[in-house]
Amino acid sequence: MDFLEEYQRCFDASWTDQTPVDRVRFVALDSETTGLNPLTDRIITIGAVAVQDGDIVLEDSFEALLRMEKNSAAVTVHGITRDETRGGLDEAEALRHFLGYLQDGVIVGHHIGHDISTLNAGYQRHWGFDLMNRSLDTMDLTLHLERSGAFAERERIREFTLDSLCDLFGVIPHDRHTAGGDAFITAQVFLRLLRLASRHGRDRLGPLCEAFEAAGMQADLNPE
Repeated sequence: MDFLEEYQRCFDASWTDQTPVDRVRFVALDSETTGLNPLTDRIITIGAVAVQDGDIVLEDSFEALLRMEKNSAAVTVHGITRDETRGGLDEAEALRHFLGYLQDGVIVGHHIGHDISTLNAGYQRHWGFDLMNRSLDTMDLTLHLERSGAFAERERIREFTLDSLCDLFGVIPHDRHTAGGDAFITAQVFLRLLRLASRHGRDRLGPLCEAFEAAGMQADLNPE
């Protein structure tokens, strides 16, 4: 598995907790799936775009459509039917290509745990490994910044969807509920978060990626 060895070598000299944020290659990621169970559901589309040094790098992007075995109830969200995926990639091929694109990029997403768990289930199915990449959840970072006073003039954040962050930052949610569209939307939200984070002591990778924990707080766990 030369592709796996090449991927693992990317981490021989990768980012550390002290790496300045502007030196890191982030990868805004979204996937559309047949459902919400990573072990039994499957990925339909993968969309990703890089963010580096304060910019969205459009030429450093990735999209893949995977073949579906059957239609699922999730078609009402993403609108993709089995017939539309007949020309798509098989799962193993798509996952190989994505790994070559991802390298050691820091994965950024909204409720990103679902996407990573579903990808890991696929990598485990075919090759028995999990992704090695650091990850950052845009909702966690937003809540850290709120706690630091970044939104002092606004009402407390009570909605935990990607749409709510679009409203917060004035991002137009174009092409919503497509993997490529949601990845680009997430990248726009992330750029705004990065600017705020630099003013509130989170200009290095470790603090930026810190998970948010708050007793008694229940976020909307819907990955959309």
